[in-house]
Amino acid sequence: MATAVASQVAVSAPAGSDRGLRSFGIQGDNNLSFGNKSWIGATLAWESKVVRLRHVNKVLCMSVQQASKSKVAVKPLDLESAKEPPLNTYRPKEPYTATIVSVERIVGPKAPGETCHIVIDHGGNVPYWEGQSYGIIPPGKNLKKPGAPHNVRLYSIASTRYGDSFDGRTTSLCVRRAVYYDPETGKEDPSKNGVCSNFLCNSKSGDKVQVTGPSGKIMLLPEEDPNATHIMIATGTGVAPFRGYLRRMFMEDVPKYRFGGLAWLFLGVANTDSLLYDGEFTSYLKQYPDNFRYDKALSREQKNRSGGKMYVQDKIEEYSDEIFKLLDGGAHIYCCGLKGMMPGIQDTLKKVAEQRGENWEQKLSQLKKNKQWHVEVY
Repeated sequence: MATAVASQVAVSAPAGSDRGLRSFGIQGDNNLSFGNKSWIGATLAWESKVVRLRHVNKVLCMSVQQASKSKVAVKPLDLESAKEPPLNTYRPKEPYTATIVSVERIVGPKAPGETCHIVIDHGGNVPYWEGQSYGIIPPGKNLKKPGAPHNVRLYSIASTRYGDSFDGRTTSLCVRRAVYYDPETGKEDPSKNGVCSNFLCNSKSGDKVQVTGPSGKIMLLPEEDPNATHIMIATGTGVAPFRGYLRRMFMEDVPKYRFGGLAWLFLGVANTDSLLYDGEFTSYLKQYPDNFRYDKALSREQKNRSGGKMYVQDKIEEYSDEIFKLLDGGAHIYCCGLKGMMPGIQDTLKKVAEQRGENWEQKLSQLKKNKQWHVEVY
């Protein structure tokens, strides 16, 4: 996979941001040196208190720059005061007009397809919690319903409530461009491409976007026990909510949430170039080895025990005994990604349960009753 190595990151920061920047090793001259570490740099410039991100390959904002266990200060902290998550602040008939901050490709050249990290400025007017989704209404008319706008497309949010700028004014989405290829000719047919994903991936800084939501409660991060275990299973862009969880756990200085448990991420993609946010996750692994585990299933590069392609369910089977013990101890388990991921995961868990002399249907029913089972597929 092609990587770019930067020796410095120049940061121009607004007043009051010094504490957060110093926690990433940025000195008074606003230069951050990486030495010989093969981390990818990013240049950040704040304009009107909104972070304008300029990423290189797989680095997003300040994430991979974490050189110590110091965390980034966030604001406004009154985002922690609500007892219930915000829901449907903006609806399809009256969406909020937000602004695109940046759109960056975050996969390498050998990845099948294109995935983009999209930062949206909502001005603090569409607050959300980790694990929720935004609705996006692409511009243009709905060809299936003449005269009507396009339907809302839901996207899992890939940032914490404070956004990539840590000020509660932005949200981030992880979007794979949906492209249709004619099965007979093998050529792309733009008329059948995904309307919303292509709109978002083609957007430029300053473009307007119609936003609805936030929506969803099933994937909210339970925070009653800061020492809980969270097992996260993702395929592709399904990693979005887990990026939000992990930033909240390991990157942000949130006074009301001091994570001391175990977060275990299983991520399934095609190959190394398809890994999403890998730099961030690898950084957490180095800095919090007792609190974070990270296992990758690369279907086009790895083999499972039977010699076939390595899928995320194969990784689950490798660690099945440990996973079941953690579930028995109250761990939460999350699945997010394409709906086609679930049969393989369910079959694997059922097989393992039977090997342990357990009934999977009964166990699953108990996990749901205990609110340990969280699934969002599309």
